[in-house]
This record gives sequence, C-alpha cells and structure tokens, in this order.
Amino acid sequence: MLSSINTYYAPWPPRVLGKRMRPIRLAVLGLALATTGCLNLPIPRVVTASRVEGAPYDSLSKPRDKDQNPFANTRFFIDPDSNAAMQVNRLKGSRSADAKLLEKIANQPTAAWFGDWTPNIEVTLSRYVASRMRWNAISVFVLYNLPNRDCGQYSKGGAVSGDRYRKWIDAAKRGIGNARAVVVLEPDGLPLMDKCLSREDQQARVDLVRYAVETLEDSPGIAVYIDAGHDAWLDAKEMAKRLNAAGIDQASGFALNSSNYRATDGLIAYGKAISGMVGGKHFIIDTGRNGHGAPEASGEAAWCNPDGRALGIPPTTNTGDPLVDAFYWVKPPGESDGTCNGGPRAGVFWLDYALGLAKRAAY
Repeated sequence: MLSSINTYYAPWPPRVLGKRMRPIRLAVLGLALATTGCLNLPIPRVVTASRVEGAPYDSLSKPRDKDQNPFANTRFFIDPDSNAAMQVNRLKGSRSADAKLLEKIANQPTAAWFGDWTPNIEVTLSRYVASRMRWNAISVFVLYNLPNRDCGQYSKGGAVSGDRYRKWIDAAKRGIGNARAVVVLEPDGLPLMDKCLSREDQQARVDLVRYAVETLEDSPGIAVYIDAGHDAWLDAKEMAKRLNAAGIDQASGFALNSSNYRATDGLIAYGKAISGMVGGKHFIIDTGRNGHGAPEASGEAAWCNPDGRALGIPPTTNTGDPLVDAFYWVKPPGESDGTCNGGPRAGVFWLDYALGLAKRAAY
C-alpha cells in the first residue's frame, strides 16, 4: 500500500538519457514519483513523492553500511522527462489509449547510462548525484566505457585505451564523491570478452574491471554490481571464475540480465549458483523486458529486439530471496537494442516496440 504522499520542489540539472549513446539534454517540467528503492533525475517543477508504508528512508548523506543491501530503505525516482514520459505527453491528445499503455513504462524508474558519449563524466555525474541527494534519493546508473565495448557490435565504442579508461573511472569517482550510488559496471564486458579479444587483451579487460571495482568501492557511498551476463550465456562456474578474477570480493555484488530478456526464475537459480562460488555475493536482476522470458531462438534473434516480449516485474526490493537485492529496470524499456529486427540504432526510443512491451505486460 502506498502512503505518505508529499509535494516537493527542486531544481533538476542536465542528464544523460538512458542506454547506449543517447544525447545529453536539459530536463524542463514534469512529474516524478518516488517509491521504495530509488532513482532518477531532475528541473524546477512540482514533484509528488510516495513511499511504501513501513519502509523508513535512510539519510543518504551518511556513509552506507557496505554489508547491507544498498537499495534498502531508499527511494526510487521516476524520470518525468524520460523518452517514455515525453511520448505519453505527445500522445495524450490524439492516441489516449497508447498514452495510457506507455504510462506502464513512464511511471517506473530506470537506470541512466554513461559512457564515451558523456561530456566531462566528472561534472555530469556530480550534477546527477547532487540532484538525488537533494531528494534524499540514491543514484542508480550504468558505467559503460571499456575499450572495444560490445566487440564492435551495435553498441560499439568505449575508451581508446586502458589508461584512458582508468582516468575516466577516476573522474567518475570524483564526480560521485561521497554520495550514495549504485553502479552497474560494464554490461557484457566479462561475458563477451572471449568473442573478440586475445588472451592478453582478455586479461587486460579483467584488470580494468578490477581497477574500476577497487576505485569505486573505495568511496563510502558507492555500491558496484559487476555485470555477469545471464543464464543462457556462460555456465555458472566460468562466470564465477571471471568475476573472481575481476574483483568480485571487493564489489557489492553482480548484475544479471542487463538489457536482456531471460526469465526471472532461471536467473535467480543461476545467480545462486554463481553466488556460491564468489563468497556468497548478492545480485540484482534487470526485469524491464523479461515478462515473457526470452524467445525460442538463438544468436541475435534471442536478444536484439525480439518479437513478442513484455515488461517484467516493476523495480522493487521485495524480491522474495535474500540473495537478490533488487529487481530493477537497468535497460529502459522501449529503447532499441540496435538496427536489427526492424529497430532503429541502439538506444533510440522505438514507440511501436515500447507499446508492444506494455500491451503484453501482465499488469
């Protein structure tokens, strides 16, 4: 049950829009909803905040307990200027039914993505986390900038060298400062590395991920979840081996299903198997588009804008399993995986696909 509805006023700075090479833009006016868990960004406007009854909010100005779930007792913020929200506003007059469907996406928190398209990562993240600190809300975002990212596929790019990547991570840490933040680190970085990297370059990548973990977790408020693919990619033993090499012992946990469609039950079983081999670490699951699970297909057809998919469990810390810290929408639903299956370039909001996800959702 939702209770304690309050109205707040706060300035909202520029932000990076969601997954994979989306532009920086200035938010203007809109409505934001807060629920237990926490996320998103801001601009001068009225914001309505809600919370789940019985869940106190920790003060995010205090260092977090590194042994506790970083999502617990915090707020999720919903971005009133997201692609989905803007489409809702555009469609309200002429296509009210579609606008109502899109509210299923617009009214949920999603992670923001930062990478080589982000101008001045230190300044950008400083503004981003400051906006949330003003709301006593935790920041949740993805850092996505490893050299040779995505093995030259639809989301290719990344830092030009290992040295540049380390400097970028250093700058990200300075930008976050002492703020409370959850970082999903480098989707596909470890699972995909043997597809395109030599053994020497694989080791270099592992070393870079370890550097990022050590650097970011050294801050009192930052919780890092290393991306660990999903249950149809690498077997749990191999994934655990890579996580151990990449510094999972110093991370808060690992992330599963980032930008993918795998069913939640299988991911929980997979995550538990990995956890048993990495010191009992907790994990989070991206449930944004896995309401119908993955299609019965292989290769690109299984992950790149597949047909017939649905929104999954909305973001929550009520996962039903003590090892699963949160279900969260890491990839904003409706944003294309790439120019495949009729989609636009990676990260561009695809209205028809978003409507399909919403229409097929179980709620």
